[in-house]
Amino acid sequence: MAAISGGKTYHHGDLRNALICAAVDLATEGGPERVVLREAARRVGVSPTAAYRHFDGRGELLRTVRTHAQRLLADAMERAAAREPGADDPALAAERRVAALCRGYVGFAVDQPGLYRAAFCAPRPAAPDEPAQERQAPDPELRAFTLIREALEALARTGTPRLGVRPASGAAAWSAVHGLSLLLLEGPLRRLSAQRRDAVVDTTLAMVVSGTRTP
Repeated sequence: MAAISGGKTYHHGDLRNALICAAVDLATEGGPERVVLREAARRVGVSPTAAYRHFDGRGELLRTVRTHAQRLLADAMERAAAREPGADDPALAAERRVAALCRGYVGFAVDQPGLYRAAFCAPRPAAPDEPAQERQAPDPELRAFTLIREALEALARTGTPRLGVRPASGAAAWSAVHGLSLLLLEGPLRRLSAQRRDAVVDTTLAMVVSGTRTP
């Protein structure tokens, strides 16, 4: 057990996970700027020395928080899609899934701005001697993109005649919802009322659905 100030001992069974949870809380409260290893250690109740046994510094901790935030974003998108009512028409069902995934993306950004910003922060690169399984693990940042791309491909397979998907349509759709999210968080659209914001989101998503298919 790791020693802490005051002669106490740390009784948690997984200090690394506790530090990650504390760091995620910090990001939730204030974005990636708030993620500091010493502060995470203070919240858990251990010394900085104990924390440094699990993370070599702020960069490694922030990369871990970013991964966690990216997963939460994709989870929010999938939950939004799961809540969307079904439709007998395959094309309509596919359109609804695309829109729901994108709406879940924007909704996560608006509801969790700190975590959203952390999901796309740029901490220092991994050290060359970092364990290979951590450096080579699939990037969860691409899961949000993959969900959108696959939904667009499914939409293209519906209808008669079948419509193709424009080249790089997934990236274009991702750019649209990501840019909209940033405008709602940090740009002039942050001043919109909830009703106006919903209208802008709906219009953007309609453009995403219609604009990514070839004639």
